[in-house]
Amino acid sequence: PRLPQHLVTLSSVEDDALGEELRVIWELELGARAYERLALPDPAGFDPPPRLDAFLDAVRWGAVASADLRALQAPFRSGIAIEDYQLDPVVRAIAMPRANLLIADDVGLGKTIEAGLVAQELLLRHRARTILVVCPSALQVQWHDQMRDKFGLTFRIVNAELMRELRRTRGLHVNPWTHFPRLITSIDYLKREGPLRLFREVLPPPGTPAFPRRFDLLIVDEAHNVAPSGQGRDAAESERTRAIRTLAPHFEHRLFLTATPHNGYQDSFTALLEMLDDQRFARGIPPDRAQLAAIMVRRLKTEMPERFPARRLEAIEVPYTGAERRAHQALQEYTELRQRDPGSQTERFAAEFVLKLLKKRLFSSPAAFAGTLRKHEESLHGATRRAARAAATIPTQGLLHRLVAGLDEDFADDEEYAEAEREALHAATLLFRSTTPPEAALLDELRAWAIAAADRGDTKVATLLGWLAAMLKPDGGWSQERVIIFT
Repeated sequence: PRLPQHLVTLSSVEDDALGEELRVIWELELGARAYERLALPDPAGFDPPPRLDAFLDAVRWGAVASADLRALQAPFRSGIAIEDYQLDPVVRAIAMPRANLLIADDVGLGKTIEAGLVAQELLLRHRARTILVVCPSALQVQWHDQMRDKFGLTFRIVNAELMRELRRTRGLHVNPWTHFPRLITSIDYLKREGPLRLFREVLPPPGTPAFPRRFDLLIVDEAHNVAPSGQGRDAAESERTRAIRTLAPHFEHRLFLTATPHNGYQDSFTALLEMLDDQRFARGIPPDRAQLAAIMVRRLKTEMPERFPARRLEAIEVPYTGAERRAHQALQEYTELRQRDPGSQTERFAAEFVLKLLKKRLFSSPAAFAGTLRKHEESLHGATRRAARAAATIPTQGLLHRLVAGLDEDFADDEEYAEAEREALHAATLLFRSTTPPEAALLDELRAWAIAAADRGDTKVATLLGWLAAMLKPDGGWSQERVIIFT
């Protein structure tokens, strides 16, 4: 007799194609086999009592119940040496219906580890599946490696390179925000028009119910970067702020990480709290202390003297030479002449940007100042300026603002940042009026000093080297002290 045939619907459990369905005739599939994930092993004999005891312990430890708030699994499934204070956020998170936490521990206390513990615990309890980490671009690889090495969680970094790869392999209409359940991206990539538009495509249409939420866990590192700047309800909102404000309501759980949660402006702080939990906080309304204590985790190193030594700050005075002081004075005079009568608000903005950049380079080193001054003079007197003015291609105020604002982004590559800075410097200098004789004389003086001083160590370097010698070689020989210099 003819055997019956069954039409079976299969659903993929692979991360790359999660949820994709396929319909097949089961009896016609070659090598088709059903695997029972929860089936008991075939009894082939009795195990020794110690092995049975170990098996029962493994079952007991692995059975995480959402209702049991006392049994944590994440600390035992991670490859880290956990400090007791790092368990506070994960204990709070599993006790909350929605895990909305502002982790504001001091630098070096392990906010990334705390966020990883929360993420892993929510995954184990099946309270989260999709995770998005938003961080500065320079920290993307660090987040990726720490989640992989310390928690066994694979994340993919969403950037322009991944977009090109996905479009080659999956077609032009692929959406990077749904291709994998765990993603990392930079705030400055996310805020761009293209990536943010693709994210909006997977969100519910405006006016439709927002529940159940589309995604599970949002982690924002260095969260103070997404808070609006200034004071008042009309304080300027950056593109970073608008991007997170668009995304946050569609995540069930939210973790904001920052060592500096308050920038001195109450409205900015309350706006950040509103993005974290709009049920507890509202922008412009002073936060209730009890509500703030419920969602904020903040420990300082000074509170843990047994773990961290006291920090002592000492300024090193630099005795600048007469020539260096004259260079600073000449730049100040050039600044005052340039800002005396700007032709327009756009020229005023351009002058402020260029002159501030020159001052920063002068405080950095003579070599850095010489390079920036050379670019400024080339744009001020070169053929590019004449061609741009002849073709009426002077940059607009909007373009200049975008170029300058782009320098506030985090660049993982120093050369990429240098190129963006050169472009902004050139565009701003094109807006300068012609140089007057006093201004030209000051530029000549500054150029001559910079060329002469660029190849020699300035007083700041000499002072630093002297301090290092006193610290590391107090008696002429090397001591056991070591120094780390951050620049």
